[in-house]
Amino acid sequence: MITWQGFLKRFLSDPVAIGAGFVLLVLVTMAVFAPWIAPQNPYDLLQLNIMDSEMPPSWRDGGDERFWLGTDAQGRGVFSTILYGTGISLLIGIGAVIVQAVLGVSLGLWAGYRGGWVDSFLMRMADIQMSLSTLMIAIIALALFKAAFDANIYADYAIIMLIVIIGIAEWPKFARTVRSSVLGEKNKEYVDAARVIGLPARKVMWGHILPNTLTPVLVISTIQVAEAIMTEAALSFLGLGMPTDKPSLGSLIRSGFEFIFSGSWWITLYPAIVLVTLVLALNLLGDWLRDVLNPKLRRGDD
Repeated sequence: MITWQGFLKRFLSDPVAIGAGFVLLVLVTMAVFAPWIAPQNPYDLLQLNIMDSEMPPSWRDGGDERFWLGTDAQGRGVFSTILYGTGISLLIGIGAVIVQAVLGVSLGLWAGYRGGWVDSFLMRMADIQMSLSTLMIAIIALALFKAAFDANIYADYAIIMLIVIIGIAEWPKFARTVRSSVLGEKNKEYVDAARVIGLPARKVMWGHILPNTLTPVLVISTIQVAEAIMTEAALSFLGLGMPTDKPSLGSLIRSGFEFIFSGSWWITLYPAIVLVTLVLALNLLGDWLRDVLNPKLRRGDD
């Protein structure tokens, strides 16, 4: 297992990892401190003025220095909506991965340790789940939810629904990875010793085997956050994600797409750039973690 000193040394020696980490840190910090950084609260109707709608960025003719990146059709500053929207996208992405990890790790740990019909049943369920498109499952579930409740209820529970649906749709990736690790660990001497002293299966699984299977979970989690953010953005672009009054990056792109050919390109372009940058940074960090935490690759480097 790589030490923290070795981990930090490899990180500081990789310019791609440093760049991706720095970009991610900046975006997360801006999202967390959006209420203090943003010059305008896009959720406060008292701060909005429809006369400010579709203003270009401040450095272009007709721009206003109050709105650095221009405004959207509701008169909201694009910079402010990006800050708040990034926070919502990250919240949904991280929340969905927590749901995926809890379900996937639990079921994968149980399947790998128990084996037999339990393993066969859970893995066949995982195969069926993976054969279905996450986007298709989410579209059906959200369309039904949106049809069953009015717009106000949907707006109130949109974040929770997106987290749960995206989380449930992607649990097999964690389950299969953890199961594979458990199969390699459960017959080792430390597990046999735990059984010999009479520890129940629950403690053997969660207290002894699980800590030795978390490395691949960390790698998957980083990449899955990026995938969950992209899934939410796609759903919002289709009108099934976040409502326009609580914008995520995806809903910001959608709200400005109809204006892109009329000259108000900044409404869509800047949120799209932030979305691509965020997802790219997460994917680069995930790939770097996979390379660093893979023992075979480390031995090859040595």
